Amino acid sequence: MLSDLLVANLDNALRTLTGQHIGSNRPYPGRAVPDTLLRPWERHEAGRMMRVNHAGEVMAQALYTGQSAGTSDPQLRAQLEHARSEEEDHLRWCQTRLQELNSRPSLLSPLWYGAGWSMGFLAARQGRAANLGLVVAVENQVEEHLNEHLDALPADDDRSRAVVAQMRDDEVGHAETAESLGAGKLPMPVRVAMGMFSKVLTHGALWI
Repeated sequence: MLSDLLVANLDNALRTLTGQHIGSNRPYPGRAVPDTLLRPWERHEAGRMMRVNHAGEVMAQALYTGQSAGTSDPQLRAQLEHARSEEEDHLRWCQTRLQELNSRPSLLSPLWYGAGWSMGFLAARQGRAANLGLVVAVENQVEEHLNEHLDALPADDDRSRAVVAQMRDDEVGHAETAESLGAGKLPMPVRVAMGMFSKVLTHGALWI
């Protein structure tokens, strides 16, 4: 029912933006990794990078929620919800690491959420191939971004690196699943626009 869908979408937005994450309850990847990052300026830099990752996970929540809302295919919706649940783990992990680093989420999180939901819903209304194609395009971008962060994080920050590596592996899995289910390739103008927005998010979350 439409009312149930609206309530579920509003609930996810509120939980995402207030830090009330559920996810699949997978353990925090950094739990068993000593936090050996001691220099204050390195902790500050790691915090800024994890803030960018947190902003990306806010947008991922919105994307998958919008994609689920926009599809009439129950099997596809179930797959999207499974991926969204794993992304919610990522959001919880990023928030935990931000707290450990005495950092904070981006103040622009509502903007990232609104943009992500709109993008996901519009893609879903274009059909199954476009809906899955958006998953592949986004997850490929995120994989590239996380690989860059694995290289750029302070050398002693093994705890952040453990979190980012697990997130990267999950994103690869989401893209591979979407491809196996029949993802189409998004038009070049859409991919270019996505790349430009990714840069806006990255730089915006670094500072705000």
